[in-house]
Amino acid sequence: MSRHLYKYLREEVFPTPFCPGCGHGILLQAILRAIDELSTSGHLDFTKMVFVSGIGCGAWIPSPHFKADTLHTLHGRAIAYATGVCLTRPDLKVVVISGDGDLAAIGGNHLIHAARRNLPLVVICANNSIYGMTGGQVSPTTPEGCLTETTPFGNEERPFDLCRLVKSCEADYVSRWTVFHTKPLIKAIVKALTSKGFSFIDVISPCVTQFGRRNRLFSIYDYFQEIKKVVISYEKAKVMGKGDLKGKIIIGEYD
Repeated sequence: MSRHLYKYLREEVFPTPFCPGCGHGILLQAILRAIDELSTSGHLDFTKMVFVSGIGCGAWIPSPHFKADTLHTLHGRAIAYATGVCLTRPDLKVVVISGDGDLAAIGGNHLIHAARRNLPLVVICANNSIYGMTGGQVSPTTPEGCLTETTPFGNEERPFDLCRLVKSCEADYVSRWTVFHTKPLIKAIVKALTSKGFSFIDVISPCVTQFGRRNRLFSIYDYFQEIKKVVISYEKAKVMGKGDLKGKIIIGEYD
């Protein structure tokens, strides 16, 4: 972590609670770099930001790390709380940071309707494809065929494409990146923070402890090698058939 970002952090919570190899630390830093860029140029005031999270590993990114107003809420209810903040304090920038299980499973209904209403929210999904903190159960974004605690013979269901889902609700800004694409990820967060309506970023983040050990991805290096095989740009994906896209991770800005 760069020293100049420490001003945004509660140093008393160090060392980090994230497991070795977890990608959430990279995402945490990417978010702070985007905030710092906008704060330095006078386009954002960190003291007028509110961070909302639900339950899960992704929720630990803002709370307790960020030295800001944070709401650590009920499981699946982060966007509902954030909607309340938007309505009562429209002068604040409200950012939801939570996991795929929290936002897309129990909180899926809130995600759909907040996007449909194009509320002025920024939602960042720390997507590790599993319920990492509560035992490694299958989540709505677990890839087909992958092993989890509750799918010991492989997940038989197709995963949610959260970006396609939110874009279909006509949100203002939608994109997906992995934690290995840090520069475009930071640019995407800057765009989301400066957008007027609903902004959603799906961030693929490794979970070595739960997802990795069950699927022979024992280190963050193994994850990086796997992602290199399956990642594809949104522009290339546009001209590919449905069959060719099976198992691919599409990154970029959804138009």
